[in-house]
Amino acid sequence: MTVTTTGPGRTQAGPGGRWAAPARPVWEEPPTRTGLTAKGAVLALACLAVLFPLWIVVVTSLSSKRTITEAGGLVVVPKDITFIAYQELLSGGQVTRAALVSVGVTVAGTLFSMTVSVLCAYGLSRPGSLGHRAILLTLMATMFFGAGLIPTYLLVQTLGLTDTYLALILPSAVSVFNILVLRGFFMGVSPELIDSARIDGAGDLRILWQIVMPLSRAVIAVITLFYAVGYWSAWFNASIYLSDQKMMPLQNVLIQLVQKQEIPVGLGQAVKAGPLSGVAVQMAVMVLALLPVAVFSPFVQKHFKKGMLTGAVKG
Repeated sequence: MTVTTTGPGRTQAGPGGRWAAPARPVWEEPPTRTGLTAKGAVLALACLAVLFPLWIVVVTSLSSKRTITEAGGLVVVPKDITFIAYQELLSGGQVTRAALVSVGVTVAGTLFSMTVSVLCAYGLSRPGSLGHRAILLTLMATMFFGAGLIPTYLLVQTLGLTDTYLALILPSAVSVFNILVLRGFFMGVSPELIDSARIDGAGDLRILWQIVMPLSRAVIAVITLFYAVGYWSAWFNASIYLSDQKMMPLQNVLIQLVQKQEIPVGLGQAVKAGPLSGVAVQMAVMVLALLPVAVFSPFVQKHFKKGMLTGAVKG
């Protein structure tokens, strides 16, 4: 049987009188073995480009002073593994205090930000709420227009928040983008469920706590991760609002170590005359700063696609 092409994407059978399936585009064809091999190689190189620097950081933080000196600064092949850098950092000095400050600010700030964002998003998701349209437009305007750094600093100073931990939380406590994502997800909750709860005598807070939030676990997990990572990684507010070194979070101590080459308080003698290397201290602080995000992110990753796309599409 012969097949004759009658036009783009159309084929016609010859003497048998049967119609053949239309030709598919190249990108819809099953991948070849060569294509699969090339894709695997590209993905392997991408993973290597991401993991290799992390490997160097971790191995260098676990290396002795002699091994780091022989390697010229950064260690690739593990040798003479030691935990002295972590022992010195977590022995109660400046880094330990900074880590506790970061944990406290992250937990308190995330709870405060999520409380305000959830309440605001739920109010804006109810069409009959008082002034919700004007409030929504005002919040959206702040995404495009800002007062700037100097007015913000003067406001924080006028409120007496400088040299307090509140200065690390309140200036960046609420993200309008996160509120809009939450609002879009809350609007997707079935109105029949809310109406039936009102008929049973439930108030707005009870509806939010027992109906809306359990149905929105995915988006709440994602937004919580956003806020937590933001607080944990923040360093700018501390650099302009805090002058006491004892109040500095972990990220600011990391900046002092890497950029300014300043050894944390209590480790100077161990670095100068002891077995501790300054490079190992820098790498160990980097590992401590990356560890919480690396540990908790996989648990929220399964909610990321559903939480972000559903909230964005339905908003």
